Amino acid sequence: MPTALVTGITGQDGSYLTELLLSKGYVVHGLIRRSSTFNTQRIDHLYLDPHDPRARLFLHYADLTDGSRLATLLSQIRPDEIYNLAAQSHVRVSFDEPEYTGDTTGLGTIRLLEAIRQSVPEAKFYQASSSEMFGAANPPQNESTEFYPRSPYGVAKVYSYWITKNYREAYGLFTTNGILFNHESPRRGETFVTRKITRAVARIAKGQQKELFLGNLDARRDWGYAPEYVVGMWKILQVDKPDDYVIGTGTDFSVKDFVRLAFEHVDLDWEKFVRFDEKYLRPTEVDSLVADASKAEGELGWKASVGPEQLAAIMVEHDIATINGFVPDKPVGTVWAEAVS
Repeated sequence: MPTALVTGITGQDGSYLTELLLSKGYVVHGLIRRSSTFNTQRIDHLYLDPHDPRARLFLHYADLTDGSRLATLLSQIRPDEIYNLAAQSHVRVSFDEPEYTGDTTGLGTIRLLEAIRQSVPEAKFYQASSSEMFGAANPPQNESTEFYPRSPYGVAKVYSYWITKNYREAYGLFTTNGILFNHESPRRGETFVTRKITRAVARIAKGQQKELFLGNLDARRDWGYAPEYVVGMWKILQVDKPDDYVIGTGTDFSVKDFVRLAFEHVDLDWEKFVRFDEKYLRPTEVDSLVADASKAEGELGWKASVGPEQLAAIMVEHDIATINGFVPDKPVGTVWAEAVS
C-alpha cells in the first residue's frame, strides 16, 4: 500500500484529502500540533485505535517550526507522497501575526523540504500554494501570471512556492505546487468569510441571530468546492514529471454575490441583515482572483463541477442541519465521485 504524510491533516483540506487517500488504499500519517485540547473533529470518523489491525490512519505530534522533528518522522515513516497543507492560513490574521505567519507558512516549507532532501529524497512532495500570491495581478490568473502578493500570508506563500521550485531544480526532487483558488465546504473554519456567511444565514433563518457584520463586499473571488480540489492535489502527484498547476473554477463572484446566494437559499433579503464593520478590512486588499485552470484540465483531466451557486446551497444546508442536530457531510460533485470510484 502507498504511504502518504499529510501536514495540516486536521484542517478542511487535510480531512478531505485523508478521506480520498484512504479510499484509494493508502496508509496515511498526519502531523498534529501538541495542545491541551483535541482539534481532530474533522477526522475523528476516520480514526481507529492504532492497535486495530484495520487502522490505516496514524497521527504524530510535530510542528513545521521544528525541523529536527520533521526529519526524524520522515526517516521513520518513509512516505511515498508528502502533502504540505499546514500553515497560518487566515489572510486577515496574517496582518496581525506577520512574523508567525512567515515562520510557519514560509519557513515551515523549507524545513520540510530539507527533511525530505536528507531523509526521503525519493518521495513526491506537494506544496499547497495559494491564489493570494497573485494579489494585485490582473485576472484571470494562470501559471504564467506574475505574483503581486498583498498580505504577509501571500508573501509567505510566494516564498514557499519558489523554494519548492528551487529544490526541484537544484536537487532533482519531485516537488510540485498546487496554486489553489478559494475553496470552501461545510468543514471550513467559522472565521473564514464564506462559512461565517452561511452559518449566520442558518442562524438568522432559525431566529438565533439578527445581524451579520462583514467587511469588503466588493472583493471578487473564484470559489470552488474543497473535496474536488483535494482530487486536484492528488492528481498533481500522479504525473510523470513534477510541475505546477492552477486549480480553480474560472467563475467570478463578489462577496456580495455569495451573500445574496446564501440568503436567497432561505428566501431572505440579505440587505435587511448585513452590516458593515471596518475592522474586517485588510490594510491592503485583493480586488479580483479568477483562475485559468486550463492546464490542469488538459494535463490532469481535472475540472470543477461545483460552482458558487451550488456551493452556497451546500454550506447553508449543512449549517441548518447542524442547528437541527443532524450533520450530513458527504462530498458531492462529479470530480470527487470519479476520483473515488
